[in-house]
Amino acid sequence: MIYFLCMVLFAIGLYGVLRKRNLVKIILGLVIIEYATHLLFILIGYRMNGRAPILAEGEVIANIVDPLPQALVLTAIVISLGVTALVVSLAIRIYDRYRTFDITKIRRLRG
Repeated sequence: MIYFLCMVLFAIGLYGVLRKRNLVKIILGLVIIEYATHLLFILIGYRMNGRAPILAEGEVIANIVDPLPQALVLTAIVISLGVTALVVSLAIRIYDRYRTFDITKIRRLRG
C-alpha cells in the first residue's frame, strides 16, 4: 500500500514536469519526483519492529534495519539539492532575459 502511494506521488511529480508550462511548476514537479524516490528507498530498507545494526558482544539481532538505503538517500538528497539549485538558477536567468516563466512564450534561445 505504501509503495503504491510512492508511485502516486511520483506520478503527480511526473505530471507536473510533463504537462505544466510554468518553469516554477516544472521545478516543483521535479522536487516531488525526487522526494518520492527518496521515500521509496527509505521504505525498501525499513523493517517492522527493526533495530539499528549496532551489535554488542554475543548479541544476535534477527530483525535489523538495512542502513544502505539510508546512506544512499543521504547522498541522493545532497545531489538533488545541487540539481534543484542549478535548475532554479537557470530559471532565474531565463526570467531575467524573457520576463516570463511560461515556456511557450520563451523564444528560441540564442547564444
